[in-house]
Amino acid sequence: MKLVDVAEFYAEQGGGVRTYLDHKLAAGTRSGHEIVIVAPGKESREEPRQGGRIVWVESPPVPGDNRYRLFVHERRVHEVLDREKPDVVEASSVYGGGWFAGRWLGPAKKSLVFHQDPVAVFGHTTFDRWFRPATVDWAFGPIWSVLRRLSGLFDTTVVASDWLEKRLRGQGMSAARSVPFGIDAGPFAEAQPNEELRRRLLWEAGVSPEGRLLVAVSRHHPEKRLPTLIEAMRRLGQAQPIGLVIYGDGPSRRRVDRLSAQTVGVHVAGYTRDRSEMARAIASADAFVHGSAAETYGLVVAEALCAGTPVVVPDSGGAAEIPSPAVSERYRAGDPEACAAAIRRLLSRDKTELDAALNAARSQVRTLDDHFRELFDYYENLGAPPVRPT
Repeated sequence: MKLVDVAEFYAEQGGGVRTYLDHKLAAGTRSGHEIVIVAPGKESREEPRQGGRIVWVESPPVPGDNRYRLFVHERRVHEVLDREKPDVVEASSVYGGGWFAGRWLGPAKKSLVFHQDPVAVFGHTTFDRWFRPATVDWAFGPIWSVLRRLSGLFDTTVVASDWLEKRLRGQGMSAARSVPFGIDAGPFAEAQPNEELRRRLLWEAGVSPEGRLLVAVSRHHPEKRLPTLIEAMRRLGQAQPIGLVIYGDGPSRRRVDRLSAQTVGVHVAGYTRDRSEMARAIASADAFVHGSAAETYGLVVAEALCAGTPVVVPDSGGAAEIPSPAVSERYRAGDPEACAAAIRRLLSRDKTELDAALNAARSQVRTLDDHFRELFDYYENLGAPPVRPT
């Protein structure tokens, strides 16, 4: 099977989407499938990667975030698809790339992979502190109408989790199908707590070596709600020494830096490509904290559990679906006071019981190999595409 993924948010310094697609390239090669990623780039070129190929199509950067680019030339995308002659076309975007792939008339099965819920990212992130989620969805009815039309261009719409399949079907996208994602477990399954690293991170956060360590990993963007975590740290005060170290970068970095500088115990470590070091940092922490309620799956939460670290997560979105209550605490999304209370509850738990639950949870984390085996089987068994007009 030859699969071509029109991946609008694949970028060298990307986060979960880049990790996911790099693993897809390697998994496809191991399974005997040819995988080609079509991504917007600074210039048009091709390169081999992980046994497959990246086809970069010259495209302009996203305003305010030069790490990412957007497809604007539909003809160029169609030329690549015509040349590649895929058996399956995936679109990993609900923006231009998704529409371009959906309107391509070639004889291939077509799948919309729903990597981002824009109503959750923009609507719920902005308004759910004042309105119920159902009210926000109603107000964004025109957006849902557009998404239904986009989904209708494809033979299937693949989503990362059961809750998201239910959400999309509730909005009239009847072709939604859950093929749960997973993680690249390697560096996290191997990670062990490192006392020297722990002391260094606490020192960088301005906290004494005997303090409690929290770690967050997130793109710096409003949807990730990092200010909620920082404000929670402010509310925790100094009843006991606690440090929060935040990994990542993005368009909201300046605001995150400013808030962190004003809050005792918070350190912004920035972006790192060393996943092993990041895994050791997570494994060395007392808890992993997460702010986004708009995740389709919650890769970083699953990675934290794989590293043997309990998590504090909001009560909605993909991140809330992954951890069991035995290894997590939940809080009302966007509420710093509730987040602080959840951190207190987790840090006050019996460590022996928590460690036992974490040992069980580590072995149950779903991997990307699990996901891609199921995905490739699903595509191979998907019915033949309808004859499309030329």
